[in-house]
Amino acid sequence: MSLLFDLGPGTAAALAFALLGAAYVRGYSGFGFSAIFIAFAALVTNPLPLIPVVFACEVLMTVFQARGIRGHVDWRRVLWLLLGAAIALPFSVSVILSVGEETARITISAIILVLSLVLLTGWTLKTRIGPLGHGGVGVISGACNSAGIGGLPVAAFMSAQPMEAAVFRATMIVYLTGLDLITLPWLWAGGLVTWDTVKALAMAFPILGLGIWLGSRQFLSASPSTFRRFAVMLLLTLSVLGLLRVVLRM
Repeated sequence: MSLLFDLGPGTAAALAFALLGAAYVRGYSGFGFSAIFIAFAALVTNPLPLIPVVFACEVLMTVFQARGIRGHVDWRRVLWLLLGAAIALPFSVSVILSVGEETARITISAIILVLSLVLLTGWTLKTRIGPLGHGGVGVISGACNSAGIGGLPVAAFMSAQPMEAAVFRATMIVYLTGLDLITLPWLWAGGLVTWDTVKALAMAFPILGLGIWLGSRQFLSASPSTFRRFAVMLLLTLSVLGLLRVVLRM
């Protein structure tokens, strides 16, 4: 018996558990959902058809979280990051095709791994980063998003700056939503958005709601230092998963 995207029942069940875990992380930290789910999906199936589903899930989860984050969003950061991402996205697919998805992922993951280890020492940027700096990081993020991990460079960049946990989380959520809304039309033009995408999103709805609710409850009880440590460790874990995925597929 096959389900959506020709998945078997066992694979579909495993992906459902991964979806719940990734949604919990998103509810707590504001990022990591796409990277976690895609990294897991790559171990059990071809993740490419699932990327539009993941991006649509990101947008849907923001609806769940909108009420609790709207007073904490740093809109100036979001706008400059999105501007940079919008510039890069039309070219990012061609870049992935020219260097190969695996080469791109291993490069990105290695950079995030090094930066995560530096952040674990407690290092932070001492000077305030201006609009051009945020736009530049947005360009990098947009280039990475064709591989489904556009949020990681931004999360690493913002983790290195002194920022309240609520502002970090809310800004990441809104930025990722905008990034995915920009990316989805390009995926549709490439033929990756199908009726299976819509059906999978409908099936994911209750799982996403549960994961977001559990993660958001955990965030409310977390101290700023605990949150920052979790964010850095999550970046470290995701970078290792990215490298592991490439190694296992060699």
